[in-house]
Amino acid sequence: MSDDLLKSFQQAYRNLELLPLIQTRDLERFRVDYGDDVIAELEQLVEDSPNGDGKIIFTGHRGCGKSTLLAEFSRRSQDRYFVVLFSISDTIEMSDVNHINILFSIAVNLMYEAEALKVEIPKSTKDALYKWFATRTKTEEFNLEAETSLGFDLLKLISNKLKADAAVRYEIKQEFERKISDLIARINEIAAIIHVATKKDVLVIIDDLDKLELERVNDIYRDNIKALCQPNFRIIYTIPIAVLRDKFLRPLIETETNDQVVVMPVLKLFEQGQNRQPHAQPRPQAKNILCEILQKRIPAALIELQAVEDIVVNSGGVLRELVRIANECCRICLRLIRRKPGQAVVINQQILDEAINNIRNDFAVPLGKIDYTILQTTYQNFMPDDPKEPEFLDLLHGLYVLEYRNRKNWYDVHPIVVELLREQGFINDN
Repeated sequence: MSDDLLKSFQQAYRNLELLPLIQTRDLERFRVDYGDDVIAELEQLVEDSPNGDGKIIFTGHRGCGKSTLLAEFSRRSQDRYFVVLFSISDTIEMSDVNHINILFSIAVNLMYEAEALKVEIPKSTKDALYKWFATRTKTEEFNLEAETSLGFDLLKLISNKLKADAAVRYEIKQEFERKISDLIARINEIAAIIHVATKKDVLVIIDDLDKLELERVNDIYRDNIKALCQPNFRIIYTIPIAVLRDKFLRPLIETETNDQVVVMPVLKLFEQGQNRQPHAQPRPQAKNILCEILQKRIPAALIELQAVEDIVVNSGGVLRELVRIANECCRICLRLIRRKPGQAVVINQQILDEAINNIRNDFAVPLGKIDYTILQTTYQNFMPDDPKEPEFLDLLHGLYVLEYRNRKNWYDVHPIVVELLREQGFINDN
């Protein structure tokens, strides 16, 4: 019994770790239908791009399900487009991302996908491209003559160098900083070769740019948005939602992308202020989606139904927070099973309370007095005093504050952080 229970919780824990859902098999097993309106909006902008080179900005709270939705959108688009979906974090050290290595990563991943799909590119052309890559990433020792037919080997080596070798990234930046047009010309050449070979337009989707620190995002976009918009094919860039509150960056991005900004909203469990009412019940549609996500990953025998619903409410409607809370519950249960073999263990209110307390403590560590004051104001007014001040944007970026959308936008404090405000005396509901 104990071994079976341990294995069941281990499997549930592994299921929860599968986030975002990228692989087709994982999408088929665990994806729940939501965000279809967002997918339709992306499809419209991609399909109706006047010159076939539209640039789309995709944003939303960290953990709201953007990566899973982009994977599903990518899968649906593959019949019509040559789709390249990649995470910037898999290619470049996140602390060193800049506009040049973003563009260089596009070139690498275009070639990688062409190899994966066995796109028929003339050998002489392919050799020339691989030599170009090898020279700029100091991989000239690679035996191009012998190994060009095994392009994965070179491309994997290049990817590893981009990820791990700061010197290579520095030299690429130095080479193209003053001649970015040369890099863009090479990217366009690769895309054109693929288009001719496949008879499909190219669509590149770059995920996880929204996970960059806000200062890094500012450096990338403030002076370099024009360069990022120059390739002659469709590209979807992700950015942090806090960028949309920046009074300089937002109009700049909207201008350069022709206002093609798509926001993936948080699932709204309550209408504004409704969760402050006694015995408030979440909106059934949003609640059912989040409950289904949990029920696909955790067998009913391992979790009480009330605990499922309470996890949903405490998530604030953010998918990653839902998984984070459930994940912490599973970790507690796994420790209990190992400490007390034979004891029946299930995720119940006691386990959930311990999990939420642990997460609340994690939230509390970085907060200072100014943060608490901003959170208090946001809780009371559903809006901070200044939604553009850096401290508020940091709280928004870190999921302390959640943005919801009706006819107009409004904000609320993460449900778990609300308890911190009560503990600190910033909220008195009596």
